[in-house]
Amino acid sequence: MSVAELGWPIILLALAGGALAGFINTLAGSGSAITLTILTEAMGLPPLIANGTNRIGTLAQSGTSFLEYWRNGRIDWRRGAVLLIPVGLGGILGGLVATQVSNEEFKTVFRWLLVLLLVVVLIKPKRWLSKEATEPQWPTWLLIIGGLAAGFYGGFIQMGFGPLFLGLAVLGGGMSLAEANVYKIVVVMLYTPILLIAFVAAGQVHWPYGILMAVGQAVGAFFTTRFAVRSPKVNQVAYAVLVVVVVLACLKVLYTS
Repeated sequence: MSVAELGWPIILLALAGGALAGFINTLAGSGSAITLTILTEAMGLPPLIANGTNRIGTLAQSGTSFLEYWRNGRIDWRRGAVLLIPVGLGGILGGLVATQVSNEEFKTVFRWLLVLLLVVVLIKPKRWLSKEATEPQWPTWLLIIGGLAAGFYGGFIQMGFGPLFLGLAVLGGGMSLAEANVYKIVVVMLYTPILLIAFVAAGQVHWPYGILMAVGQAVGAFFTTRFAVRSPKVNQVAYAVLVVVVVLACLKVLYTS
């Protein structure tokens, strides 16, 4: 089915939902809960095809945010390397595995992990809201293992990766929430092109639907990143969005289980 055959209500839903996902993903994560729902329920894609197609929008929004952060001098490659490298490697591996699993495995893999995410987000709220970065709280070897695990999950399904990475970067890596969000964007932008190639090779990408969603996601990411760069209250806003996102995701899991 082409985009034109979807009808204007679904096209507008895709653009608006993509923009909202871009906003959520830039400040917290789990915006893929919106995009995957639209791709599967409104557009009728099977879960595996939706997972691959979703990477087009992920690349568009992360690339848009990356350019804004880079232009404003917010990326310190040496500071982020301890997480960027293992998370990137784990993301590539998780994406390759995702091309080989069944639809049912894909739908059930993330359910109860969201409850763990809620616990992580509510730990040490003062630390999450602090504007000041500190020295890493975990030893390097533990950050590397945690990065590989978080990256594998992100590459496998993407939805829920944001809170996982933020918890690792803030509580383990000593970053402020605003700083952690920058490196979350960077690492997703780095590994997503490789994953997209793998999904394309597996025949699991619907380009017209993916590009439509990507337009909305890029717009949402652009304006949200500009806010994040300029606003002194970005930590408070990001934390509020993060808590709401994870609570709603947990409620959905409990309601549908």
